[in-house]
Amino acid sequence: MTTSSVASNVAPDFSAAWRLHGPGGTLRIEDIALPKVRPGTVRLRMEAAPILSYLREYAAGNLPYWYPGGTFTPGTNGVGVIEEVGSDVYHFTAGQRVFVHPHLIAAENAAEPAQVLIGLTGISSDSGPMLAAWGDGTLSRRVLMPASVLAPLDGIESLAAERLASLGKFGVPLGGLLRGRLSPGETLVVNGATGYFGSAAVLLGLALGAEQVIAAGRSAEILDRVQVAGGPRVRTVILTGDADADAKAIRNAAGGRGAHLAFDQVGRASDSASTLAALKSLQRGGRLVLMGSMTSPLPIAYGELMANDWEVIGNFMYRATAFRTLVSLVRSGLLDLDRVDIRSFAMEALPQAMDQAAKMRGLDCTIVRLSDDAAPGE
Repeated sequence: MTTSSVASNVAPDFSAAWRLHGPGGTLRIEDIALPKVRPGTVRLRMEAAPILSYLREYAAGNLPYWYPGGTFTPGTNGVGVIEEVGSDVYHFTAGQRVFVHPHLIAAENAAEPAQVLIGLTGISSDSGPMLAAWGDGTLSRRVLMPASVLAPLDGIESLAAERLASLGKFGVPLGGLLRGRLSPGETLVVNGATGYFGSAAVLLGLALGAEQVIAAGRSAEILDRVQVAGGPRVRTVILTGDADADAKAIRNAAGGRGAHLAFDQVGRASDSASTLAALKSLQRGGRLVLMGSMTSPLPIAYGELMANDWEVIGNFMYRATAFRTLVSLVRSGLLDLDRVDIRSFAMEALPQAMDQAAKMRGLDCTIVRLSDDAAPGE
C-alpha cells in the first residue's frame, strides 16, 4: 500500500477524497464526481473525521475484513453539514450539522437484516450488495450517506468540529453499556480500560451514573491518566494475567463487593485471563458484555455460570438511538469531550495521521480535518 496526495483545483461538480485502490493498493487523494442525492439519502460537506488505530493495517489489506470492491473512500465516523437532502428524508434539513456513523442496517422487515460498516467492511455473508452500494466512507470533502446513519447534534452543534468528531470514540462502548443495562448507582468494571474504546467506556460509565468504575488494564501509566480524567469515582486495577487473583483485586477495588456489570473491550487479546477476571468479579446476577476482539476461546465453567446467575451478552456496535443519548450526555454536561486528548491533521496529512493513530492509547483521539473551515489542531 502506497500513499500520496496531490494539489487539486476541484471543479464545482467534483470533490476531493482519499481513495483506496483495493486492499493493499495505492491510497491517494483524487477528485471524484460530486455525489448526487437520491431518495432516502443526504449529501454532506464533511468537516472532520476520527481515524481508526488500525487504518494503515486495513489499507494494506492485512485484516480479515470484507472490503468494498474496487476503488473506494475509507473512513467511518465524522461530523459534517448537510448540503442537500433527497426525497423521503423528513427530519434533516440543509445547513444542519450532524454526526455520521458507519453502522447501516437494512430497513426491510427481515428476521436478520443485512448490515455493513460503511467505508470499512461487510458484517455477514449476505451484506455484499449493501457494501457495494455503500462502500464509500467519510474521508472525503463531500459524502453521500443514508439518512439513517446521521445523528442530529442539537444543542452541541456550536462545538469545534474536531471535538464533535471525537464522538466516534464513544458510540461503540455506549452501545455495549446500554445493552448491558447499566443503571445509576451500580458498579461497573471496564476490562481494556487502557484502550481506545475502553477508556471511553470509563467516562461513559460515570456519565450514566455508575457509583464507581473499576478501570482494569495492564499499563499503570495509562490507567493513571484515565483515573485523573474520570475523577474520584474511578479506581484502577493493574492486571497480572492470573484470572482468580485479578478478580479478587477488582473486588477489593470495589470495596470488597462484586460488580453489577463488566464491560469487556479487549482488542485482539490472545488469552482470556482478563475477560475471565472480569466475569469472576461480578456479584451474583451480574452481567458481562463482550465487545472486544479476543482471538482465543473463552472457557466458562457451566456450573459456575449457572450457580452465580451470571448473564453473558455478546454485543455488536450500537442501536442508532445511542447517538441521541450520547449527544444528550454531552449537552447536559454529564460527558465532557474535553477529556479526550485530540491530535488533528490536515486532510492532505492522512499518512501521518494514520501513523499517529496507530500509537493511540487511552483517551487519545486522532482527527483529520476535511474542511478548509476547520480549525487547526489542539
